[in-house]
Amino acid sequence: MNKLDPIEATSTTTQFMTVRRGRIIVAGKDVTMVLTLSIIMIALAIVANPLTNGVFFTANNLTNLLRQMTTVPGLLALGMLFVILTGGIDLSVGSIVGFSAIVSATATVNLGLPIWMAFAFGIATGAFWGLVNGTIIAKFKLAPFVVTLAMMTFIRGVTYVVSEMSISTRDFPGFTALGSAVVFGIPVSTMIMVVFFILGAVFLNLTPLGRSIIAIGGNRETVRLAGISVPKGIITAYVISGICSGVGGVLLASRLGNVQPSLGGAFELDAIAACVIGGAALAGGKGTIQGTAIGVLILSIMNNLLSLRNVDAYWQWILKGVIIIVVVLVHSVSSAKRGQ
Repeated sequence: MNKLDPIEATSTTTQFMTVRRGRIIVAGKDVTMVLTLSIIMIALAIVANPLTNGVFFTANNLTNLLRQMTTVPGLLALGMLFVILTGGIDLSVGSIVGFSAIVSATATVNLGLPIWMAFAFGIATGAFWGLVNGTIIAKFKLAPFVVTLAMMTFIRGVTYVVSEMSISTRDFPGFTALGSAVVFGIPVSTMIMVVFFILGAVFLNLTPLGRSIIAIGGNRETVRLAGISVPKGIITAYVISGICSGVGGVLLASRLGNVQPSLGGAFELDAIAACVIGGAALAGGKGTIQGTAIGVLILSIMNNLLSLRNVDAYWQWILKGVIIIVVVLVHSVSSAKRGQ
């Protein structure tokens, strides 16, 4: 009588899908995390509707939800994922958002530059700060936490040097059009965010440089011995984070119509939370664009629900902190069990 292999005894296989030891494998890829997060997101949306007396699923609220999630946690979480995959962290993203917003508004209102040039200038400054972060971290081998913490305060200070007061762009319809435009009920800014997520997925999964970013977080020494430039991968990740922050700052400035130098404070918390909820490991080497996208949706739905319930902002901060700790603990325990 043939004996069943222990692994085979605990697995169920179909032509396209394999369920093995509680993990769901589709086309050779583990989709357990994505499916779990999708179920949580749908359940949260269903629960949110009765808790808000039916307001949640109204067209106006859904449009606002999509518009509000574009910069934070949307684009910031995408950029943060690349940094986290290298085993780093970027605490300066909120300050970069504020700086890019102020620069683009100043270029339009005070300098009289064309709208497209002001937007490009704002995005370029985001890329510049990302380049500074990545270069200092990669070339001098300093701790990302310390470097980006210092840059967070430095960039915020420079933002106030550029403009100590808020800048109103409401008299420039071309500037505010991008942030307020809606096509078929979907904000244009959200469409831009989706395009960035698609481009990010293509870059991360289908290019050698993108795959090297994941490998750096998994085992940096192995990557170096394989002849792959570790500094190049790290710098690229921080530049991408800077670009995402720059685009997010420009879109947010366009939507608000009144830009303050304090804009972007504590945005890094939401970006990190979305990545962690989406399954990214803060130690590096683990995380997906799909998971981060779902993490963005979950966090955005939660933020929207709490706002509709008139929950004070400081309670929302407390809840986000608790969520990050709980999710990290769950991922740690899960990883430890799979390693046994």
